Amino acid sequence: MNSVRASAPQLADITPYDPKYLPARAYLSANENPSDVETEVRNEIKREINKVAFNRYPDPLANELRDMIAEANGLDRDQVLVGNGGDELLFNIALAWGGPGRKFLNMPPTFSVYQNNAELTNTEVVNIPRRADYSIDEEAVLARVAQGDIDYVIVTSPNNPTGDLADERFILRLLDATDALVMVDEAYFEFSRGTVRPYLASHKNLVILRTFSKAFSLAGVRVGYLLGNAEVIREFIKVRQPYSVDAVSQAIARVVFRNRAKFERGIMQIISERGRVFEALGQLPGVTAYPSNANYILFHVEGAGQVWQQLYDRGILVRDFSRANMLEDCLRVSIGSPQENDELLAALKEILSCSVLPAGKTD
Repeated sequence: MNSVRASAPQLADITPYDPKYLPARAYLSANENPSDVETEVRNEIKREINKVAFNRYPDPLANELRDMIAEANGLDRDQVLVGNGGDELLFNIALAWGGPGRKFLNMPPTFSVYQNNAELTNTEVVNIPRRADYSIDEEAVLARVAQGDIDYVIVTSPNNPTGDLADERFILRLLDATDALVMVDEAYFEFSRGTVRPYLASHKNLVILRTFSKAFSLAGVRVGYLLGNAEVIREFIKVRQPYSVDAVSQAIARVVFRNRAKFERGIMQIISERGRVFEALGQLPGVTAYPSNANYILFHVEGAGQVWQQLYDRGILVRDFSRANMLEDCLRVSIGSPQENDELLAALKEILSCSVLPAGKTD
């Protein structure tokens, strides 16, 4: 039969997530660490991988890695869950707390995958838009959860793509105002030094998402983890894919976590470069840069679509949000190496000084 029946109806309006990972000389679009894992740690990884039996299934729950993460955070093993990157765990919250007749509270603009996951699981999305400066409309969020019908909330801190931290006092008010599961996405917390981890003991409805992809240079390995109440973690285990974190990824993550102090210098360089790039962007004509606590900076410039293309023509790939709702004429640049950052700033200066872009023109 040369035909096939239609896919599930909820897919009809879904646009696949597209990071627009195009060939480039300077990759400043995906919030990756510009430095790869150093040689000494890579050699230790090789020794660890040599111990892996490829013909055997991995530990389904990555318990050795769970134990390491738990000890570092003052928790028990059953308060930690490892996933195939943060992405698996983000989908799992929609599977476990969403579904038909259930509601997810979202605060756009934020990571688009949250809403996609909700739609894929037939979860109703309740959007409380951020203010013009991209700060959370805290009172509106609290008023909405007070209605009592929200099942889960995701607070991104720092927020992607805007870079701002959620106010800790707001998160505590939110946790106290609802029995909805509140996930605080701390994927970039190593760059912000802000965490709500101390509140896990007093708030059963708090779960924290973190990842090895950013600060620890393992975007290509796909390991993320949750910290939360043991009962909450058990619900996540019910919906997770079996053997979702392969044995090689577990081995790599164990070595990197043991050596995480060795990444501190690189993290501090990114934080320093973030400040330098932010200041330099603010001096460019027509550019409004937004303060960031992550390893990227969002900025607004008229004709952002054209600016993106001219940067890409020079081999520099940044993230184009110029057509995204509430992010019109915005670009997001990841903090790269000092040399990559210099190249970006020089290219932007040249583009903005040599081109007169029509107001509002984005293509």
